[in-house]
Amino acid sequence: MPTMEIQIPNTPRAEEIKVLANDAFKAHKYSQAIDLYTQAIELNRENAVYWANRAFAHTKLEEYGSAIQDASTAIEIDPKRGAAYLAMGKFRDALKDFQMVKKICPNDPDAAKKLKECEKAVMKLKFEEAIAVPHSQRRSIADSIDFHSIDVEPQYTGARIEGDVVTLDFVKKMMDDFKNQKFLHRRYAFQIVLQTRDMLRALPSLVDVSIQDGKHFTVCGDVHGQFYDLLNIFELNGFPSEDNPYLFNGDFVDRGSFSVEVILTLFAFKCISPSAIHLSRGNHESKSMNKIYGFEGEVRSKLSETFVELFAEVFCCLPLAHVLNEKIFVVHGGLFSVDGVKLSDIKAIDRFCEPPEEDLVVRSHEVKDEGYEIEHDGKLITVFSAPNYCDQMGNKGAFIRFESPDMKPKIVTFSAVPHPDVKPMAYANNFLRISPDACKLSSVVEVEDDTCP
Repeated sequence: MPTMEIQIPNTPRAEEIKVLANDAFKAHKYSQAIDLYTQAIELNRENAVYWANRAFAHTKLEEYGSAIQDASTAIEIDPKRGAAYLAMGKFRDALKDFQMVKKICPNDPDAAKKLKECEKAVMKLKFEEAIAVPHSQRRSIADSIDFHSIDVEPQYTGARIEGDVVTLDFVKKMMDDFKNQKFLHRRYAFQIVLQTRDMLRALPSLVDVSIQDGKHFTVCGDVHGQFYDLLNIFELNGFPSEDNPYLFNGDFVDRGSFSVEVILTLFAFKCISPSAIHLSRGNHESKSMNKIYGFEGEVRSKLSETFVELFAEVFCCLPLAHVLNEKIFVVHGGLFSVDGVKLSDIKAIDRFCEPPEEDLVVRSHEVKDEGYEIEHDGKLITVFSAPNYCDQMGNKGAFIRFESPDMKPKIVTFSAVPHPDVKPMAYANNFLRISPDACKLSSVVEVEDDTCP
């Protein structure tokens, strides 16, 4: 009879590695923490804390799919899960998990708080579904807005658009006002957003961009509402213009608490010259993410409820991918896992993409310590343009300049700049409005108390 090899968990060594992983987590080195938690798991797969801690580290990097997988394993070992579902806006799934946690841990105050928040969120969803107008009968919110009829009060001293043309002088004045924490009058905000909507609606899902020989083109990654770092990009690389065009590759808003300033600035440059600035849709240009991560609350606070609906509508008009000189494919999250999808499918059918193998792929979506990462023998570049992400990651930001005709990437990195004392996530949903030095998003996927950064 063959003997069965039994693997005995190396618990002491696993605990030693877990301590190192916790230290890495406290230092905001989440990728390193994930690697160390993985080593601990390989030594002892029956400790739910290792799986849960790794899941939480994944959520810090917004790798929610991996977080769900690890949290699912953790709940099989020790029934605790939910934060990843919350982070993705999947309130019904999170509610089921927190109901289970409440039964198992009835005295856990954090679980009780999250359960209550989930119950409220699910009730709100049910109400919205009950009163929702069928999609075929919905009227565009943009069609109901006439910005020309909105009066500008005499006491308003901010930037003004004369007539229907957005000028560079206006945008400079607006950015200066934003820098000093002044708001733009809603008449001009409406004008900028509505004009941008008209331009975006006319674009295909995949946009081909041509860069003439001797000219350059700049690609930026996630900005995430970090307006003062956006100003720094322009300081380092110049304003968007016909001779200095940009592509911002999604995730303009959320997390950072100056998302309104960021999106109005980007849209205003689009109004000045459509070919001077290109915009791709990221995963945070969506209703579900905006409800959770702050943009919706910020828009409601700085503008109005109508703008919440308007931005949601305009975000749906954003292209999903760009091709530069038929050589470089730029998309927010990366390639699809489904085989056989071609660039022509994006143009003709839906929002799917897979470039030929000889294209360079540029994507964003993930924090990188140096602001960028080059992989697959130089065929894949990740660029992230929000330095010191959420005021706690300590990462650099980066952008990429491509020079035509060779289109070789030149990567420029930069550090975060000071901003007013408004914390990230200041407008976020209640269950995500936690201080930067708090490590518990919930009691479900948690790094133990002694690991709080």
